[in-house]
This record gives sequence, C-alpha cells and structure tokens, in this order.
Amino acid sequence: MTENTERVVAVLKAIPFGRVMSYGEVAAVAGLPNGARQVARLLHSLSSKLNLPWHRVVRSDGRIALPPGEGLEIQVVLLREEGVEVSDEGQVDREYYVYPIPHDPG
Repeated sequence: MTENTERVVAVLKAIPFGRVMSYGEVAAVAGLPNGARQVARLLHSLSSKLNLPWHRVVRSDGRIALPPGEGLEIQVVLLREEGVEVSDEGQVDREYYVYPIPHDPG
C-alpha cells in the first residue's frame, strides 16, 4: 500500500459511527488536495478487503454518489442504522452530520 493510500485509509477509519465526510474532505485531511476521485477509487477497490466504512462518505453537497439500484439503497440503510437522517433520494444534512475535520489522521 502506498503512503497516500495508508493516509486515506486512516482518515476513513477515523470517521465515527453516525457521521459523514465528503470525498474531498477525506482527501484534504489525508494531504491529497484535489484527491476526491482518488478517494472514490480507493473506496471502490479496497472497502471490502479492508472493512472500510464506505457508507460514511458522501458528495460535498451531502448527496450519496451511488445511483439507485447500484448501492444508493444500501448506503441509505447503513447510514440510517447509525442514526443518520437521510432522505430516500440519498440526501444527508451535512451541517448536522458532517464529522469535524481532524488535524492529524494518524
């Protein structure tokens, strides 16, 4: 695993139960400015293998990025199980549920 990947994984694992972060916020905390797409690719390829809380990552506007029939419904259920209020369309109130960005993920 590269150093960048390790930092992103550390940030992802630090998102607490019942909170969310955006792809861009995860990237920024991991020291990867403009790395939101890299975070998305990492989640796609490593979530199962590393047991990452992929469902706690949403778009910067609070919407779930996955389309209906391709994961949106699963992410809605997982977030609701953690007490996060999310609409059936996949909208999360970021002002309430966003995790404050930590200074050091490691």
